[in-house]
Amino acid sequence: MSRDRAIEPRSVQLGMAVVTGLVLLFLYVPLLVIMLYAFNPARSQAWPLPGLSTRWFTATWNNADVRTALLTSLKAGVGATTIALILGSLAAFAVHRFRFFGRETVSFILILPLALPGIVTGMALNSTINLGGELIGLSFSLWTIIIGHATFCVVVVYNNVIARLRRTATSLVEASSDLGADGIQTFRYVILPNIGTALMAGGLLAFALSFDEIIVTNFTSGSEITLPKWIFNNLRLPNQRPVVNVVASILLLASLIPVYIAQRLTQESGGLVSGRGAVVPANEDAVEQAAVP
Repeated sequence: MSRDRAIEPRSVQLGMAVVTGLVLLFLYVPLLVIMLYAFNPARSQAWPLPGLSTRWFTATWNNADVRTALLTSLKAGVGATTIALILGSLAAFAVHRFRFFGRETVSFILILPLALPGIVTGMALNSTINLGGELIGLSFSLWTIIIGHATFCVVVVYNNVIARLRRTATSLVEASSDLGADGIQTFRYVILPNIGTALMAGGLLAFALSFDEIIVTNFTSGSEITLPKWIFNNLRLPNQRPVVNVVASILLLASLIPVYIAQRLTQESGGLVSGRGAVVPANEDAVEQAAVP
């Protein structure tokens, strides 16, 4: 394979480089424009910029509505991620470990919310919350945002965990049981170390999805304002446009960081992670500590 790449004509290599550059420009130039406008000293958006300034960053920090929206987004992200980690992990263990009728259907149903259009999910959740209001007095609040976000965050955690479980040798669990470890010890010393990075990556991706979600939030938030919803509500107000640019830039960076970390965590060497974080071959040495009472 490396030889095939080495003998490619220079024109082909140049063409691929040009195409790759065009794709990257298509994807990232709009984002760079928004971030550049965040440093625009003027209130109006005109090109070329009259200069660069951080005045709008100060104005954004002093905006009480932005700080409140940021806090709400953080609460919603942490809450949705917590629920997703619990439910997604349990679902992954159940589907991976047990064989039962409709197993593949359950797996499909778990993944489906991520493929559904956000507006359909939002409408369904909105109708359910309204019905819950009639039956048990349920009202729109931060909790309804968290529940709404958890519906698609569960999928991310489930996919990460079940993929890691399928790559984990079942002989490790069997060896742990043979050495006298109970279920809790096996989970603590064998299973958890091997799926730890998958859990962390899934949690980071779930938080990133929740933090910048707008469609489902609009249908489940009621009077609560998250950061994306604040941007949506103020985008059409000319006086708020500079602050919107700053908030959008911060939201972009806040979303990229967990995605980047999650991507790095998933780049593993193919070994199994021991209890102390080292990569070791798939053998029974990794489970000996689980047998220690």
